[in-house]
Amino acid sequence: MNEPPLPSFGPNLDPGPSFVDLLRRVAPHSVPSNAGGDGAVPVDVVHGTTVLAIRYAEGVVMAGDRRAVAGMTIASRRIEKVFPADDHSGVAIAGAAGPAVDMVRLFQVQLEHYEKIEGEGLSLEGKANQLSQLVKANLPAAMQGFVVVPLFAGYDERRERGRVFSFDVTGGRYEETDFQAHGSGGVHARNWIKAGWREAMSADDATELALRALFAAADEDAATGGPDLVRRIFPTVARIDAGGFVGLDGAAVEQLADQLLGGREEGAGL
Repeated sequence: MNEPPLPSFGPNLDPGPSFVDLLRRVAPHSVPSNAGGDGAVPVDVVHGTTVLAIRYAEGVVMAGDRRAVAGMTIASRRIEKVFPADDHSGVAIAGAAGPAVDMVRLFQVQLEHYEKIEGEGLSLEGKANQLSQLVKANLPAAMQGFVVVPLFAGYDERRERGRVFSFDVTGGRYEETDFQAHGSGGVHARNWIKAGWREAMSADDATELALRALFAAADEDAATGGPDLVRRIFPTVARIDAGGFVGLDGAAVEQLADQLLGGREEGAGL
């Protein structure tokens, strides 16, 4: 079967390294819409809930619970909310799950496309700016109830440190000093992290704090999934440092969670 020819552009029409601009020219239906709607709020949209990022001495830990809800119903117990953006950065999603996953996929392709066209990757701030534009493009849908608020973090190879960025629904981008949490249980997770975070934490300590924060959020927020000891479902956790993005093995997360929960049962707290 013959494949369709690759698109070609004149000197003044070349979209350059922007994959989004390329889509606007060849497949505009694939770009987040700027068109408004009738303002009706959708019913029972599947939402991902609590995600967080914590800076430690050599990088950043990102984590998310596994629950997605649709109204008062649990829509999924095993949703993934933490994704690699490229080799040294990651993105975690909170909000309307469908548009959020589409945004992550488009973001991943945009970063890969830029690197192939320019011969080098964007800076970490440049990546955050690209994601900010995607969030901004989703604003009309957000006004109808399809809110997507990602969390972005990575290892800055130029500064040799981890960095965390958050966004608001309008696409505003904000760098966080040490940590951030989004989603329905975000305020509870942030309070727990604030009490336990310290400068120059190790990766293991930051991972433990991330799990404790998610478990604490699940205690207070019904939309946040706690550790499921029957189905053996535990949070998704990833570390990003000079070696790149590494998702922790499920068995390792399960073992650490079991240790923390064991301490809780013995009266040591979360």
